[in-house]
Amino acid sequence: MKINKFFVLFIVFILVFSSCKDKNPVPKPKAYFRIDFPEKSYKQYDEDCPFKFEIPVYAFLIKNKEENCWMDIFFPENKATIYMTYKVLKNNLREYLDDQHEFVYKHVVKADAIEDIGFVNQDDKVYGTLYHIKGNTASSLQFYLTDSTNHFLRGSLYFDVSPNKDSLAPVIQFIREDIEHFMESFSWK
Repeated sequence: MKINKFFVLFIVFILVFSSCKDKNPVPKPKAYFRIDFPEKSYKQYDEDCPFKFEIPVYAFLIKNKEENCWMDIFFPENKATIYMTYKVLKNNLREYLDDQHEFVYKHVVKADAIEDIGFVNQDDKVYGTLYHIKGNTASSLQFYLTDSTNHFLRGSLYFDVSPNKDSLAPVIQFIREDIEHFMESFSWK
């Protein structure tokens, strides 16, 4: 019986390539959708509250019907909302600052780091802090603004999705720039 050379080469070829196959294949990592952000542009808010500021044109302002000057800034394309509360100070600034500190640092369990950036606008008497809470936390950005005698405003960014720091990182950075612009354009009346 004569064995064909091509048949032998074929068998060797199959054995060599089948032995190279990994027994534990590594799955492909999940991919994230590409996010196209709109061009930065802002509009003025100056209505019946004791403050004014600018918000992005691609966001909507939703006023709370029960509490005066409580409002939300909603980013529909990113399923994100900045919840803002306003309080009149009555010699209780320390109480509101302690509450703010507690709201920020209750995320420390899941946070990788907490970066705080002070903000001072001496001309308009606006003082505050922006907190960037890094990691898979419920709220990635929080801030407060005050004149230290009469007014206190705090805000928190939340997403209507499960926290995932890798996929949300570009959106958080995009909205952080909007919050920074909000703080810079903010003034008391």
